[in-house]
Amino acid sequence: MNNIAQFLNAKGIRPTAMRLLIFKHMTESKVAKTLNDIERAFTQVDRTTLYRTLKTFEEKNIAHQIDDGTGTAKYALCEKGCNCKLGKDLHLHFHCNKCGETICLKEFKIPLINLPEGYLAENANLVIKGVCETCNLQ
Repeated sequence: MNNIAQFLNAKGIRPTAMRLLIFKHMTESKVAKTLNDIERAFTQVDRTTLYRTLKTFEEKNIAHQIDDGTGTAKYALCEKGCNCKLGKDLHLHFHCNKCGETICLKEFKIPLINLPEGYLAENANLVIKGVCETCNLQ
C-alpha cells in the first residue's frame, strides 16, 4: 500500500484509507467496474465518499469513466502516464453482450478524427459490442 500512497501523493491526491482500498481494488480487476460493483466489494463504505473518490481519480487522470451503452457508468484505471487526450491516450472498450462485462482494450487507441471547421472534440468513447474471448470459448 505504500507504493499506492506514494503514487496518489505524486498525483496530488491525499492517500486516505478509502482511496487506497479503492485504488487497490481497481488494480486487481481486469474489467471496468460500476459504482455498485465497487460498493459491494467493501463491507462498510459511504456511497458519497466512493463517488467522490472516483471523480477525484478521473480529474487527476488516474481513472476514466466508460459509457458502454448499458445506462450505468463504469470505471477503470488509466495507463501510467495517461492524460486522457484524444489521438494519444483514449482507447477502445469492448462490451460483452453475453456476460455484461466491459473491458479496456488499451493497446487499441482511438485515432484523432478530423472534424468539420468550427467543431472542437473534447472527448471520445468507442465501444465495440459482441462476445468476449471467455464467453466465446464456452
